[in-house]
Amino acid sequence: MGPFAGYEMPLFYKDGVLAEHNWVRSHTGLFDVSHMGQIILEGPECASFLEKITPSAFQPKSPGRAQYTVLLNPEGGIIDDLIISRLDTNTFFAVINAGCKEKDIAWIKDHLPNDLQLNHLSDRSLLALQGREAEGILKTHWGIDLSEVPYMHTIETEIEGVPAFISRLGYTGEDGFEISIPNNKATAIWETLCGDEHVKPIGLAARDSLRLEMGYPLYGHDIDHETSPIEAGLPWIISKKTSGYFGYDRIQKELNGSPTRQLCGFKLLDRGIAREGAEIYTPDGQEIGTVTSGGHSPTLNASIGQGYIDKPYANLNEIIHIDIRGKRIHAEIVPRPFIAPKTKSMKKNVA
Repeated sequence: MGPFAGYEMPLFYKDGVLAEHNWVRSHTGLFDVSHMGQIILEGPECASFLEKITPSAFQPKSPGRAQYTVLLNPEGGIIDDLIISRLDTNTFFAVINAGCKEKDIAWIKDHLPNDLQLNHLSDRSLLALQGREAEGILKTHWGIDLSEVPYMHTIETEIEGVPAFISRLGYTGEDGFEISIPNNKATAIWETLCGDEHVKPIGLAARDSLRLEMGYPLYGHDIDHETSPIEAGLPWIISKKTSGYFGYDRIQKELNGSPTRQLCGFKLLDRGIAREGAEIYTPDGQEIGTVTSGGHSPTLNASIGQGYIDKPYANLNEIIHIDIRGKRIHAEIVPRPFIAPKTKSMKKNVA
């Protein structure tokens, strides 16, 4: 166990981090992510409001559709990244980061129109079932058929006789689901899932190595209140049809020109692990960036990471040097994700 965002979290279980990471890639892992914040936003023109506090389009979203996006401050920096699902015309469900939930809720409330409501679901837990067998496991134990639920979609259903939100998404790059249920049912559902031979509990350490292989950003490390979504390599969340959201001028300027730096993935060519804060240099010794996340990739059996690099040097296959305890280690800028995702299609099946 270890401290994380004000909670005591399981860092790893009896099999250890490496075994847990590989189990998720080959079978199915269960994460307790109940420290995450869960909120409901509802009321008339709620979609329009979301298009003010984020740069993404919500008015065209159909019920059930989930959107990864960011809350922006007036300077175009990222207050938090989050996933928002449309439940119906005027109701949205959002999952926010544990370390940011108080400030996120305060920020949203400060800008919330009088005819909208925010409900913090503090009485709900969140379990993430991640891996290729997740769909079949939920059907086996609770008879829930999720075969027609596309990636980045949320449904409202029941588990153990109580209302639940099940979202086909996750932080691992595998197929899987996040399950929002009342606190008083969480333990029973956890124990049922852990009693399945295909499922093992997974701790925070493997959650981090799994997300790093996918090149997903971690708030407070890869992104923060000064980072724009363009710098962070997230231009795909920016709607071309909306305007006037917080930070609009900066983001449009960067979209039409270029940010001064770019979040890049890298792979070490020599032995070592590049940790957060390590300086990045050109081969001739010019400092050009900083590592924001780094670690060992069990899938690739290589040391990988990501960091911000001055834009002129942020090119695929560029050779860089990273200072690791006073030694310059050779690395190469490579595409993210580092491995191919195994998520389902975002399109519904057509007969």
